[in-house]
Amino acid sequence: MGEAERLQMVENEPIGNSAWRTQVRGWIEADYPNLLQSGYRLTSPDTIDYNCMAWALEDKSKWWWPDEMEQQYWPPNIKREESLKAFIQVFESLGYKVCETASLEVGFQKVALYADSNRRPTHAARQLDSGIWTSKLGSEEDIEHHELEGLVGEKYGQVAAILKKFIP
Repeated sequence: MGEAERLQMVENEPIGNSAWRTQVRGWIEADYPNLLQSGYRLTSPDTIDYNCMAWALEDKSKWWWPDEMEQQYWPPNIKREESLKAFIQVFESLGYKVCETASLEVGFQKVALYADSNRRPTHAARQLDSGIWTSKLGSEEDIEHHELEGLVGEKYGQVAAILKKFIP
């Protein structure tokens, strides 16, 4: 992504003022340096109301995570564990199926699950109708990012699974 295209994305960010965006972008780019190459834009301010799993499932009302203390929401019919299998089962229970490619497919919504080197889930991203991905960065901001690789790295690990569901 060229500098002119990157600046255009920043200018089109719908939130905050220039100083706030500069500060937040500094924090994000320190944690996810690949975003500088792939491109991203801020789309909402930080909030603790929901996390990446909830955002991927289009639920802004609660935090989804299989924490041992059962403080967060987790579907009752899915084993409460931080395993790729359990996370995939959550999406499968909502009509998603594992697929091979992250490429945009008309008529399908896709999500990507990231996992660390131990295959422990760390993040979920959702593909928009445009083919761009959207992510909620923990309790921090929501962003749109052009490529899944933008979040690959020390914090979230690698993309471990892609799932899709038919949307009529």
